[in-house]
Amino acid sequence: MQATAVSSDPTVAEAGKRVLVVDDHPVFRHGICQYLGQVSDITVCAEADNAQHALEAMRHHQPDMVLMDVALPGTNGIELIKHMLAERPTLIILMLSMYDEALYALRALRAGAKGYVMKQQAMENILDALRKVSSGGIYVSPQFSEKLIFKTIAGSTGALGSPVEKLSDRQLEVLQLFGRNKSTREISELLNLSAKTIETHRSHIKEKLGFKDADELMDFALEWMTTQEG
Repeated sequence: MQATAVSSDPTVAEAGKRVLVVDDHPVFRHGICQYLGQVSDITVCAEADNAQHALEAMRHHQPDMVLMDVALPGTNGIELIKHMLAERPTLIILMLSMYDEALYALRALRAGAKGYVMKQQAMENILDALRKVSSGGIYVSPQFSEKLIFKTIAGSTGALGSPVEKLSDRQLEVLQLFGRNKSTREISELLNLSAKTIETHRSHIKEKLGFKDADELMDFALEWMTTQEG
């Protein structure tokens, strides 16, 4: 789908904070839009299903906030945060994901997002989260707040539990795509990077995670993504 405008009536747009919803699952995306459509202080101005359409929607509809899934086709949500904030530094971004908060929330916050909501708890927490970040706050679950406190106490070397935390954002993105059984050529096309760059990322991932060879890395990637995506 192309980026879709939900409301183009200026009088409606002024009813509340304008939100762009970005998620590649249409049923979930439409459900969130319908839910937020009942709220007086929030207006869904557009929706998109991938990074390219999200950037187009941001430029055209000028939202105040973006509600974005971490897992998107091609460029993922973490990288999309960086692209959006490079163009709109004051844009408020709230991440929404089925993926492990312990691994992705801190990355999202470091990239510039103002909060992270698990999809399993979306309908319970999404409104509170949007209102909190729109007023200048940060939103994460109480459980993750505790983990961050313990990590701070332990120092920068304290891990939150997964060896994958050693990877950079781009390396994690490449690992995810290998875990979806994508080839080096497919990944290079999806991320608009050379095949040589993808091979370099794979080599660094292998070294950081301590695997002997590429086959061992691929086995891990496939199993890890199966676990992540349920």
